[in-house]
Amino acid sequence: MAPDSPPSDAPSDDTETDATDDGPLRSPPDERSVRELLRFGVVNLDKPAGPSSHQVSAWVRDAINDALDAVDPGGEPIAGVAHAGTLDPKVTGCLPSLTGTATRAAQVFLEGSKEYVAVLELHGPAPGDLEAVVAEFEATIYQKPPRKSAVTRRLRTRTIHDLELLEVESRRALLRIRCASGTYVRKLCHDIGLAAGVGAHMGHLRRTATDPFDDATLHTLQDLVDGLAWAESGDEALLRRVVKPAETALTELPSVTIAPSAARAVATGAPVYAPGVIDSECSVREAATTATESADSTVPEEAERAPLVACFTPDGSAVCLGRLVGDPAAQSGTVVAIERVLV
Repeated sequence: MAPDSPPSDAPSDDTETDATDDGPLRSPPDERSVRELLRFGVVNLDKPAGPSSHQVSAWVRDAINDALDAVDPGGEPIAGVAHAGTLDPKVTGCLPSLTGTATRAAQVFLEGSKEYVAVLELHGPAPGDLEAVVAEFEATIYQKPPRKSAVTRRLRTRTIHDLELLEVESRRALLRIRCASGTYVRKLCHDIGLAAGVGAHMGHLRRTATDPFDDATLHTLQDLVDGLAWAESGDEALLRRVVKPAETALTELPSVTIAPSAARAVATGAPVYAPGVIDSECSVREAATTATESADSTVPEEAERAPLVACFTPDGSAVCLGRLVGDPAAQSGTVVAIERVLV
């Protein structure tokens, strides 16, 4: 298919992110061409059993770049795809994947919760009090990552927000787990088995949600490949159902709306100053609390404790992620310390 007819403010083909006459700012999310969407998008993938998360991301990158060769000849390929937390090869389910420049926003998946359905393989008959034992783990728990994990093995806390025993059959139990990002479900199953007095290990595991995505909007790799193929032929409908603007991944974060002039300044490395703020979901109280707690701190130290927010232009286009370090209603001063520039 020939590339989309570029509007008068379309970018040159030598940039990965489409720019406008206003500089590096993107088109509104619902007005983007296929090439813009593929370079700043998100796919809520249903990961199959077998390949690693890294391999799935590589397949997505290669499929998108093949399509970009067709719809945007001479344009830059995307450099990579970032997924929302590694799933082991045998594990299936929700693997939201950010494409192109949107990979800069991958930290957003560390801020939300995840949900799983897991099979608890008991090493003996299920005790009569298994439901009560499981309920004890709906709390803040201590975990040390498994020996085969890729992170430092140190004791840390993780919150189990909701833990439900769905069904028990012989020596198997079905669990639904909603937990903080970074929770090791395999370790949780092992610990429940110890507490139950019979021992246990994790059987099949499926991730059913990664905030703000869940299994109601999952798409397979085949859906993506089909959507890309149809788009090359001129039918974009399936692709636009599968690949969403990357802003979709930011919906759970508090938002700060900034003026286009402020957004252009952010693109060159400036923080968000109060005069550039048009509107904010962040309360004055949040900002005041942060400022009080960090009164003697430098901005980087403030930013570590402050809420993560997403900044947008008035038309809904994402500009950056940052930490709220000042009052959005103030007349002067820094409001958001930038962590990731998205334009």
